[in-house]
Amino acid sequence: MADATSSGYSNDADEVEFPILCETCLGDNPYVRMTKEKLGKECKICSRAFTIFRWLPGRGMRYKKTEICSTCAKLKNVCQTCVLDLEHGLPVQVRDSMLSMQDDVPREESNRRDYLAKMANRLEVQGDPLDFSGKSQPAGRETLKRMARKEPYYKRNRAHVCSFFVKGQCTRGNECPYRHEMPDGDPGLAKQNISDRYHGSNDPVAQRMLARTRKSENSLVAPSDRSITSLFVMGMDGLAQADLRSHFAAYGELKSVVVVPKGNCAFVNFTARASAEAAAKAALGGCVVNEKSVRLAWAKPKPKGPESEVSKRTGGKSGSGSHQSKGPKDIPLPPGAQQGDKIVYPSQDPTALGAASSEK
Repeated sequence: MADATSSGYSNDADEVEFPILCETCLGDNPYVRMTKEKLGKECKICSRAFTIFRWLPGRGMRYKKTEICSTCAKLKNVCQTCVLDLEHGLPVQVRDSMLSMQDDVPREESNRRDYLAKMANRLEVQGDPLDFSGKSQPAGRETLKRMARKEPYYKRNRAHVCSFFVKGQCTRGNECPYRHEMPDGDPGLAKQNISDRYHGSNDPVAQRMLARTRKSENSLVAPSDRSITSLFVMGMDGLAQADLRSHFAAYGELKSVVVVPKGNCAFVNFTARASAEAAAKAALGGCVVNEKSVRLAWAKPKPKGPESEVSKRTGGKSGSGSHQSKGPKDIPLPPGAQQGDKIVYPSQDPTALGAASSEK
């Protein structure tokens, strides 16, 4: 561990009485105890000396400690340990992408030191300098709410997998503080860098989450069938037909709005295809109707029933003799049958309900 007092940042050190932590890192133990070490280490972002806190989140978990200083955590509204967003528990890259935010923290040491000094003064005078709540981006905020976990994910605090056990060389048995199990999942997720996670770049976890979100948004890609002018609305949660009309009427003339209470969904039918495309394009990233988040998708055309064999043979014409089958001509005889025997074949026409057609 680097000596923080000899790094030249001791006069600009970060000393606090309690860390900035998310609920997951803090753990489920209400009587958690922490050890505190002033100027114990350098921040992994700004290299300033800061106060280290170390604690055990719960039984069977590993000891955790703070990794970045409180000033860097306030600038990004992140946890000092996991460096995830405090409000939604998501990576910084995901939050900044949804809220259209830019990373203004310099990477160069000289510029970063001046920037942090300026922002630290601004934090003391004005409070939080940036809006991380997403009030200016309601669609992005609703998307973050859907992506966020509803409850703390305490499994993230478990001990790491024992590398010696994976190699078959661990001799400590039950006394080993690490988990004796084979790793699963994508090995690329294990290669994470705190600096990249903080600045919101090259984060493998964030890239996977964004890719999953873009895949779900592909349902709003306009279908090739130009006759489809309807949108399927999911997650109504008490919204009325009038709410949908007032929201989607801004994109064009509506033919009808059909609400299905049992399915908690609705169909919005536009008169023109261009109006439906405009509404779908505006819903990319999230759709908010009367302060409630809903999901949109293009409606699918009604499936066509199976065409009758009789209709195929007669070309769709109906008549007195159209229902008489000419009988199979080129079908081989069944075993034991002789030429000239009367053979009855079951009809393969689903509209005939299994009725037999005989050769006349």
